[in-house]
This record gives sequence, structure tokens and C-alpha cells, in this order.
Amino acid sequence: MSEEYDKELEKIKLKKLKELIKSIEKSNKEERKMEKSYIELGDEDFDSIVNTSKKLVVVDFWAPWCGPCNIMAPIFERLAEKYKGKVLMVKVNVDENFIIPQRFNIYGVPTFVFIKDGKEIKRIIGVVREEVLEREIINNL
Repeated sequence: MSEEYDKELEKIKLKKLKELIKSIEKSNKEERKMEKSYIELGDEDFDSIVNTSKKLVVVDFWAPWCGPCNIMAPIFERLAEKYKGKVLMVKVNVDENFIIPQRFNIYGVPTFVFIKDGKEIKRIIGVVREEVLEREIINNL
């Protein structure tokens, strides 16, 4: 009886430990999102945040292996900082998320999709000068 009790107790401890780790990971993910001027979203949280935003949303569909994406990353980050509070800047890693890129017919990266009131209003594909991306932000505010 004591042995069964110990096994059951170990199962409960393990379950609680897994729940605690999951909670900490979720908390850390939320903190990382808040540190940046942009947020990283995936298939599971994209719709709930983007479709409810009252602001212009600019989504950067990118991949870690993509050279042009690495060129555009600092430009996107500067604009995210500059328009913080006015524009919701979002990054979606196409290697880790499949549903959202497929829904937006993303066939090349980087692709920048401008969304207002839950609807796509503009799309820019590839490397562009910072001024081009900023002009589209200003024109669609």
C-alpha cells in the first residue's frame, strides 16, 4: 500500500512540476513580447490579436535562414520603435507557423502585409528601402 501511495504521489508531483514549468515558459514568452517594439505571433494567437486591433497592423512574414529577411529585420525593428503605440508591428516565422502564412498566400519571404480592421490593404514583397516601408505605414495610418 505504501508503495502504491508513493507512486501516486510521484505522479502528482510530476504533473504539478510540468504545470509549473509550462506556466513559467508562458510568462517568459509574454515578458519577451513586451520588451520589444514588435510582437512575435504564431498560428495559435495571431487571429485573437491582429483581428481585434484598432491600429494598423504590419506583419513581417520571415524565416531565420532568409538573407533578405535578415537585411529587413533592423529596418522593421526601427520602424516598430518609431511607430510604437500607433502601429502594431508583428513578426511571423514561416518555418514555425504554417496556417497563417498559408491563409495569406505567402510564397516568398520577406513579405510585409498591412492589415486594417482585420483586412489586408497592402502587401510588399522582398527587400525595400526603409523609406518605402515607412511611407506605406504613414499612408495607411
